[in-house]
Amino acid sequence: MTRYIGPKNRISRKFGVNIFGRIRNPLLHKSNPPGMHGAKRKKKSDYGLQLEEKQKLKAVYGMLTHRQLVTTYKKALKETGNTANNFLQALESRLDNVVYKLRFAGTIFAAQQLVSHGHIFVNGKKVDRRSFRVFPGMSISVKEKSQKMKAIAASLANTVREVPEYLSLEESKFSGKMVSAPEIDQISLPLPINIPLVCEFLAHTS
Repeated sequence: MTRYIGPKNRISRKFGVNIFGRIRNPLLHKSNPPGMHGAKRKKKSDYGLQLEEKQKLKAVYGMLTHRQLVTTYKKALKETGNTANNFLQALESRLDNVVYKLRFAGTIFAAQQLVSHGHIFVNGKKVDRRSFRVFPGMSISVKEKSQKMKAIAASLANTVREVPEYLSLEESKFSGKMVSAPEIDQISLPLPINIPLVCEFLAHTS
């Protein structure tokens, strides 16, 4: 299972936003962007703009691979309705993202580890596949033996991050539920991303 282990602060600094919600992010506060002393960049081509939007989206959801994005996009194509909206809703409904949004983990990467290491249950059964799609009515809980983990307790105590409207949380039971499919206006991204541009990029590179 692919897991990103590269420099996360550098990515946040590139886009000028603390994408991953990390407490310590020193590179974000440097005055110049990455590169040769923050040299001015040439105007991007259409391809360059699409690529940048894709890079932002893959970062927001935990440094997903190109293949993972393509797979999600192709599934969104088969659904009825707006493909870009379907695509974003599918990413938002990934189990690792839901675990993060329920505040069981302090970052999307910590959420990925909780899922991969078998700490998360869906409808009472262990699910260790991060890309598992959560649907309305499904319950997500922390394994009983894992509820004593300090990282989980610390994350739940951080009430600065609000649980989205499409989710409900029973903090005392270390359990949550998807009450409805995430609507586009309920999906909060840390920076603006042109989802249709990402779809265009994936359509031509898949």
